[in-house]
Amino acid sequence: MAGSILNTAEEMINAPLVHKGKVRELYDLGENFLIVVTDRISAFDYILKPGVPDKGYVLNALSKYWFDVTSGYMPNHIVHTDVELLKSIIPSAADRELLKERIIVAKKAERISIECVVRGYITGNGWRQYEKTGEINGKKLPEGLRKNQRLADPIFTPAAKNDVGHDEDISVEQMVELIGEELTYTLQERSIMLYTLAHSICEQKGIILADTKFEFGIYNGELIIIDEIFTPDSSRYWAQDNYALDIEIDSMDKEPVRTYLANSGWDKNSEPDPLPASVVEETSNRYKEILHRLVD
Repeated sequence: MAGSILNTAEEMINAPLVHKGKVRELYDLGENFLIVVTDRISAFDYILKPGVPDKGYVLNALSKYWFDVTSGYMPNHIVHTDVELLKSIIPSAADRELLKERIIVAKKAERISIECVVRGYITGNGWRQYEKTGEINGKKLPEGLRKNQRLADPIFTPAAKNDVGHDEDISVEQMVELIGEELTYTLQERSIMLYTLAHSICEQKGIILADTKFEFGIYNGELIIIDEIFTPDSSRYWAQDNYALDIEIDSMDKEPVRTYLANSGWDKNSEPDPLPASVVEETSNRYKEILHRLVD
């Protein structure tokens, strides 16, 4: 494991920082981007303190694993993941050691501003929509479905990317209006194909991939996967042993943080207090468990 908590890489890298997200930092290398995955953790649009040890390592390791698994089905943005090729911008050997499992050098793709969400089970926000309307993102579903039920076929429920605030759920028809029919249906087909592949792999390892989201971009005229793929931050993983209908299933991600915050009395409108050490440790263990179960 990577060991030390990494909250930011800004002081380590001699390259322009072009975007600092809740977890990832994006640096401009000229021809490519450098993506650094930190141990920061967010909830309800707040970055929490302290960071979660090894979270960035786990997210990056899982993305690399899944990019490799899916590369025969869909190209992605990875150029390389070797920090030793970056000595000119990361001159300190100690810094490179800290960053070595946390970086991806990526192609500079033109991002498509749609979050491509695939749901294989009716849960979370999808269940809340269905309870009220019988639909998810404008798509009518059969009556009588139960919470957490597996859908007959995975469904595509996109969201319009919003760099400030939450992404906005949209229908496939609205997506067509935004980016055109051909690209919409290509993204839908590719997203469902990738989800189906990963769901099958997870099933063999005692894990259910309930839903996930992808980001895509265009590079030299080719559609590629960008950002992250099948991480606990972009996907809902359940242990098969915990699966049941009509309950809140404990997901294999930052669930301990969500549970703690929900019961802490925090108003969600002000800077939250630091997380207790026990919650941080339990969350770190959750991330490491999903990596162990999927990759080892």
